[in-house]
Amino acid sequence: MASASIAVGAICTGCAGPGSYVWFSALPVEDASGEYVINAGDVVNIRVLGHEDMLTKGRVRPDGRIAVPIIGEVEARGKHPSALRAEIETRLKDFLVMPSVTLNVEETIPVSVAVLGEVAHPGVFPIDASMSLAQVLALGGGVTDFASRDRIFVVRTSPKSERIRFTYDAVLRDESHASSFRLHPGDYVVVE
Repeated sequence: MASASIAVGAICTGCAGPGSYVWFSALPVEDASGEYVINAGDVVNIRVLGHEDMLTKGRVRPDGRIAVPIIGEVEARGKHPSALRAEIETRLKDFLVMPSVTLNVEETIPVSVAVLGEVAHPGVFPIDASMSLAQVLALGGGVTDFASRDRIFVVRTSPKSERIRFTYDAVLRDESHASSFRLHPGDYVVVE
């Protein structure tokens, strides 16, 4: 009976906490160049100068990859177009002399972010790549009077699942660039 009481106590203690998370300030600083980041669903056009037979135009698959003639599968999701172009050129050097590649993102999938919990207007909002956490919270109408000021989370599912914790004061004061924290496709914001 005593072990059952201890188990129930341990379970309830786990329910009261915020669960596992990482503080936003512990994450590496993201590139703030403003260059677009390729996502699953985007349509890319890849041309190799002097090799029109290698023209590749296709949608980035849900697994984040795209097939390129001669070199095969290439991871595209999460990369800047310039970085992906350079990677393709490097891999083509095994087969071609001085390959010159152009890469264009011809179509992008609209990105939306869900804002949940103690905000005035929870919902799913379309965003552009330059929108920050502070702007997304504003789209949700701001936090309510019942919101916990130290438990704002960005839940990220890709490339790995993680909960990123913020305080409201950090976002308001832009401590460690909290208010300008960039959201990724598939993220959602939870205000507890």
